[in-house]
Amino acid sequence: MTSPSYDVAIIGGGIVGAACAAECADAGLSVAVIEAVMIGGGATAAGMGHVVVMDDSEAQFALTRYSQILWNALAPELPRKLEYEASGTIWVAANDDEMSEVRRKEKFYRAHAVPAAVLDARALAEAEPNLRPGLTGGLLVPCDSVIYPPRAAMAIFLNRARARGAQVYLGRFVTGLPGDGVRLRDESRITAGIVVNAAGSWSPALTPGLSVQKRKGHLVITDRYPNFLRHQLIELGYLKSAHALTADSVAFNIQPRKTGQLLIGSSRQYGVETSTVDAPVLKQMLQRALQYMPGLKGLSALRAWTGFRAATPDKLPLIGPLSPRSTANFIWRRDTKDWGSPLRLAPRSCL
Repeated sequence: MTSPSYDVAIIGGGIVGAACAAECADAGLSVAVIEAVMIGGGATAAGMGHVVVMDDSEAQFALTRYSQILWNALAPELPRKLEYEASGTIWVAANDDEMSEVRRKEKFYRAHAVPAAVLDARALAEAEPNLRPGLTGGLLVPCDSVIYPPRAAMAIFLNRARARGAQVYLGRFVTGLPGDGVRLRDESRITAGIVVNAAGSWSPALTPGLSVQKRKGHLVITDRYPNFLRHQLIELGYLKSAHALTADSVAFNIQPRKTGQLLIGSSRQYGVETSTVDAPVLKQMLQRALQYMPGLKGLSALRAWTGFRAATPDKLPLIGPLSPRSTANFIWRRDTKDWGSPLRLAPRSCL
């Protein structure tokens, strides 16, 4: 049997793989997307869809700010079903130490032309009346937004790639990378000049040696409670818990959805392979949320679920061509020097 042949084969139909497919198809390349289960059903479904600027490092800031600019530019043409909401983020400070971090972040954001405003205790209570009294303040970042990631993967990126001729292989499991493409579980092959490994936390199974860990997280979605929450709220302690790469942790992180529902996170577990809901972790996560918003106790939850996300030691994505001599040697590939200009994909590189 003759193997189908493409310029690019992309493993993974999440938001990253779908975005790569759209970009490659836009560049005139023939594209195949191979997804084992469902589009947007892996890490994409396990994330909150928070388009947020982060400042752990200059590299992380550059990437997240660029992403925010692109999403906000797309906003006017996004279908309603993608649930795009320009809610903004409030980083909540519970004490004076965390308020010092608020002021540091505000100084950093302003120096990098990101709108931000420090809120004292009164302004925080006015912005979010359902937060508990006694919180010290917060940082409002108004340009952050939220979106429903699985639908974004399909409706924006994958459909765009398909319209330009991309082929999607759904329910096909990749078992190996023979060098000239991918090998599937049924021993058939898809040949390609470039293979993009966008399999998230499962990517080391296909490219051994990648410094990627599986991180399990829980999410809870409530019934509809319009106006209960106005902004995405994150406790400043989230930064410390999110940085741990071995210890399990929870943090207060809650998001208003365009539907009026609330999406509650967040938890992190390492070394866990089962996707079942872990009741003690879920309880701990919800108790943390109640410490900040006691009124959540009277709301109804519709569903709780888990998923696995990819974690790297420096909290940055692995982007670029893989060195033939080292499975850990990734580099950034760009044809421009500043992050404010469009990203373009060269025919012999991969993301």
